[in-house]
Amino acid sequence: MKERILWGIHGGREWEADELFRKKSVVAIGWPDIGDLSKYKEREEYKKQYMKAYPDDSEGAIRNAAGIFYRFVHEIQVGDLVVYPSSPLKQIFIGKITGHYKYDPDINHDFPNQRNVDWIRNLPRTSFSQEALYEIGSALTLFQVKNYAAEFVAALEGKAEPPLVDDEVAVITEGIEDQARDFVLKKLYKQYKGEVLEDLIVHLLEKMGYHARKTSKNNPSVDIIAHKDELGFESPIVKCQVKTEEGTIKLEAIEKLYSNVGTHEFGLFIALSDYNDRARRFAEGKANLRLIDGYELVDILITHYDELDTRYKNSIPLKKVFLPNPSQKSIS
Repeated sequence: MKERILWGIHGGREWEADELFRKKSVVAIGWPDIGDLSKYKEREEYKKQYMKAYPDDSEGAIRNAAGIFYRFVHEIQVGDLVVYPSSPLKQIFIGKITGHYKYDPDINHDFPNQRNVDWIRNLPRTSFSQEALYEIGSALTLFQVKNYAAEFVAALEGKAEPPLVDDEVAVITEGIEDQARDFVLKKLYKQYKGEVLEDLIVHLLEKMGYHARKTSKNNPSVDIIAHKDELGFESPIVKCQVKTEEGTIKLEAIEKLYSNVGTHEFGLFIALSDYNDRARRFAEGKANLRLIDGYELVDILITHYDELDTRYKNSIPLKKVFLPNPSQKSIS
């Protein structure tokens, strides 16, 4: 049995064609300045016509558009399935192509290239797995759905199973958190070099309940001293070294800091990069030595973000969002 081809399509950058798709039972693509697409048979012809109409566009835009034109006119067949995510309605429409390509600017001038479709079923987005929604969220106007086509076909036939919400939420949440951490670390690399990062660490330590100050440059292995009491006489006294270089931190740098740490003192090494194995093994054997890499620093920074001064929030802009928590069980 021939596998059913499933196409995905979008209704414009701002979903301008949403009503056209749903009320006129068509799928359509734009680019009205090119005219009737059935005049051309090859991708190269579409490229030439596109360059005439939009001479300032990039090579990538030209290539993508030519591929869309060719697929819409020549590859889509009557009987193929199509899925359309309606953003305004938060619904997924699934149907079957019932007509050959037609050029009809009278129906809609901005989307004159059309094919008739029979919308068989429409379901809320929550009926589908997040992975399937990601696939039909493609940046392209027209594309073939492959990885999760079976899920949409099952939904069309009324055989769909509810998505595994907890597993999906974990994937989404982890992805967003990782992106936020990457963003903050890139900001630190770009905007916080040398003494600027030291100033941030002093401020962060103060928000964590320490009194902190930068040292003089006579001791290059200790950049910051932190302590709990105002005068700095009481334990614990923390001696901190801060490194902003991108290369992996080696054992020698750790040993230089630790040589300045007294018996009742603590050593803290903060780096935007990572540490090599020898450095980490050395630290693991010292109860009064702690290594913090770039991502650990980001986690601490995010934890205390609300307490930071405005100047730091402005340079590392973050916004609170609410995410589902799959580990938090609902109470019935």
